[in-house]
Amino acid sequence: MKDGTKATHAGRRPKDYDGVVNPPVMHASTILYPTVEHMRSERTTRAGDSVTYGVHGTETTFALETAIRALEGGYRTRLQPSGLVACTLPLLAYASAGDHVLITDSVYGPTRAFCDGMLTRMGVEVEYYDPLIGGGIKQLLRKNTTVVWVESPGSWTFEVQDIPAIAEAAHTVGATVIMDNTWASPLYYKPFEHGVDVSTQAVTKYIAGHSDLVMGSVTCTEEAYDRFQRAQQETGICPSPDDVFLAMRGLRTIHVRLPHHMQAGLQVAEWLAGREEVAEVMHPALPTDPGHALWKRDFLGASSLFAFILKPEFSGPEGQAAMLDNMNLFGMGFSWGGFESLLIPIDPPKIRTATQWPRAGRAEGAVMRIHVGLEDVGDLIDDLDEGFARLRGA
Repeated sequence: MKDGTKATHAGRRPKDYDGVVNPPVMHASTILYPTVEHMRSERTTRAGDSVTYGVHGTETTFALETAIRALEGGYRTRLQPSGLVACTLPLLAYASAGDHVLITDSVYGPTRAFCDGMLTRMGVEVEYYDPLIGGGIKQLLRKNTTVVWVESPGSWTFEVQDIPAIAEAAHTVGATVIMDNTWASPLYYKPFEHGVDVSTQAVTKYIAGHSDLVMGSVTCTEEAYDRFQRAQQETGICPSPDDVFLAMRGLRTIHVRLPHHMQAGLQVAEWLAGREEVAEVMHPALPTDPGHALWKRDFLGASSLFAFILKPEFSGPEGQAAMLDNMNLFGMGFSWGGFESLLIPIDPPKIRTATQWPRAGRAEGAVMRIHVGLEDVGDLIDDLDEGFARLRGA
């Protein structure tokens, strides 16, 4: 099946529920057993999932997990109550006191905070590496390196990593390669075809797609699954069944929304590249982007999240405020992937420790991150054009 068909049908079993199209929403804690024999043996659903207690999953959660796994690949998917939990729980699962982990310097900010905070306090040595290191990461690997974390492209600086080369090197020391695959979604990057062992997603973003829930997912290879599953059970982490229902509803249309996000994002990116106020557009799908060749080799599409650098003469705080405070369609908010467009100022240098940023030496230029939603592209461009006029005026 193609991805559009998988997104529409995976995880559904109408024949088991009197023809009802959508899987049922089960609010459950206690699961009753009819006999002692059933209680002592593994109890499974019609789809083969083990049902023991609500926190470990019901047919509601299993349906969405099945659908995400069908799109992304891998062996099993487990849902998490947020995208951040989807990032932090695998680190808890695969790293122990005395271990060494390698984290890309372009990592999602809250994941970095967890690594510098809780993970370090637990006795794990955290080292950040140049996102563009590729196979050269073998020089940083040690016998006790248990995790190599990748995120491609980074959600602030949009560097594209050579995941196959990094994974090949990491596996020589038995390290688990974990990837934050939120930017591309399960449609536009297939991590398990490129050597990844564990893939995390902020379901909050493109899978849910409607800015009305917070959720994450973790998908593992068969070899990596048992260790992660133990961590999930030991921590008792689980999502709300109502949020699962909303995420499933969003997933059913992801293959329709993502192509629009991609095309609209590219159209806006190309328009921005021609603006006199803009020094550089950071979008991997643009031929002028340094990561374009790797993106073209490994990705199946692009999402609508990217950034642009203003020229120094247009980077004053007054100008930014004049532009952003009065946008009609672009909102300011720390998310993306929803139907609405977003535009925020960001400061990439403050989150880098292993490598210097900004790229191309544009140190004085302010950086803005943009998410292109589902509005009419012409209306969005008009909104940006009026914003730039205010920027110049200030």
